[in-house]
Amino acid sequence: MQIAKARGAYVIATASPGKTDFVRALGADEVIDYTKDDFTGKVGNVDLVLDPIGGDHADQSLAVLRGGGVLVSLLNVHDATRAKASARGIHVERMSVLPDRDGLVELARLVDAGKLSPHVAKTFPLDQAGAAHAFLTTRPIGKVVLTV
Repeated sequence: MQIAKARGAYVIATASPGKTDFVRALGADEVIDYTKDDFTGKVGNVDLVLDPIGGDHADQSLAVLRGGGVLVSLLNVHDATRAKASARGIHVERMSVLPDRDGLVELARLVDAGKLSPHVAKTFPLDQAGAAHAFLTTRPIGKVVLTV
């Protein structure tokens, strides 16, 4: 979200009630509480959806995309969803990030400019990886970091 904002995007996000303030603080222009509202009834004609959930959620995301928009999923997208997207001229991408020098330099530039601020919920020593994994089940706000 912070990267999208740094690039000038208008960002609409979904979040649970306990995370809406955090998401706003990250820069969301609009936040939809997905436990109360169906995002497909709240927004439409968007250029890009980043879908971290997959499954039926990717299908729902098509409903808010404009023709020619882009659906970026962190997970595999079903062939049926891809076919629906193609029929509307929507491009579907599976997101994968490979760190390279240029990308890392740009991220560092955004951090230095105050436009990207990673939020760390908790740090664990590497030998406590099990505890870190258990902590993730509490659905913390922010990243969990293992230190070496």
